[in-house]
Amino acid sequence: MTTLALDAEALYLDLLTGVKALCQPATRLVGITSGGAWLAQRLQADMGLAGPAGVISSVMHRDDFAQRGLSGGGQTSLPFDVNGADILLVDDVLFTGRTLRAVINELYDYGRPARVRLAVLVDRGGRELPIQADFVAATVRLEAKQSLALLRDDAGRLRLDVEET
Repeated sequence: MTTLALDAEALYLDLLTGVKALCQPATRLVGITSGGAWLAQRLQADMGLAGPAGVISSVMHRDDFAQRGLSGGGQTSLPFDVNGADILLVDDVLFTGRTLRAVINELYDYGRPARVRLAVLVDRGGRELPIQADFVAATVRLEAKQSLALLRDDAGRLRLDVEET
């Protein structure tokens, strides 16, 4: 495992600035498990927004569910009415777009939002679906055999690691 030469804490500050610009008073933050959920919770607190951020899992709608099963998926928790909501999805790493497709399907199981946008910490390219973020803190290119992981220590500090698959 190699530590990427990106400062995850500095990127978080860029993400915070971008999310503030995207948010309106009624915008609801929803983090994608697990890294996106960490980011959404921290953004919610740093922006002084009331209530908890939502958390959404892609597990039940993944196209590789038969291979992956329920492992590491977390559970969806949306503490607000999705119908008519302005939702800002937050994720750590945007890659193929398959997780986002699954998350959008999960979100629509809960209702029909007025608008859904996306803010990500890192876009690593390699899209398989026509999905793009409304805000990206950084763009990197990795080899196909590498993955990028957001890690969080006990104090809540963030770190990005490159993992060989």
